[in-house]
Amino acid sequence: MRAAAWFRAAAVVLLLFAVGHTYGFLAFRPETAEGRAVWEAMKSVRFSVGNTTFSYGGFYIGFGLFISAFQVFCVWLAWTLGSMARAGEMAARRIAWGMFVLQCFGIVLSLRYFSLGPAVLSVIAAFCFLMGALSVRRSAG
Repeated sequence: MRAAAWFRAAAVVLLLFAVGHTYGFLAFRPETAEGRAVWEAMKSVRFSVGNTTFSYGGFYIGFGLFISAFQVFCVWLAWTLGSMARAGEMAARRIAWGMFVLQCFGIVLSLRYFSLGPAVLSVIAAFCFLMGALSVRRSAG
């Protein structure tokens, strides 16, 4: 496969990841009484930073949505890498290596703190970025 195809494949995988993450964290509701107590405490316990008051639940939702936005940006970046690779722009290779390293961190963090599903998606995305980076060719022009 050509570099552009690898990067576009990565974009599709990352889009699935973004949709799954967003749905998963927004739909999550604890099943146990203890879990529900923690969830309610996160929503009700407030703390101040400077002149602003926050809740841990608000931080959870805010960070979750921020991660979703970041994931959608990564989808766009992966798709753009495909266009850059097609044009023979060697910067695509450097960016792809950065995305590969980012996905490798995602693998480790997913296995440590989350589950196998996100780790598998990160493995697939990392492989796509690796193959794309190795496949980028300089344009003749």
